[in-house]
Amino acid sequence: MSEDWRLNGQERFLFKVKLTKVKLHFPEPDIVDHAHCDFCWGKFSDQDDDLHVGYVTDDHEHIVCEECFNDFKERFEWIVE
Repeated sequence: MSEDWRLNGQERFLFKVKLTKVKLHFPEPDIVDHAHCDFCWGKFSDQDDDLHVGYVTDDHEHIVCEECFNDFKERFEWIVE
């Protein structure tokens, strides 16, 4: 695979980690009202036009959108719950 603009050192924290596919929800919009994919910076929020389903690490610190998950799942050797 040639280098992809979305790759920016994520292997430091996302190589061979466990990811769980979830529907993201932001119940306290005054605190956190959105999040971004760690690769393409796609926006997750409760807004209709934004992303709603993604893959998260156990600590919910890192989120990967479905497109980036499919593009990089072999390269990063993710373990999917």
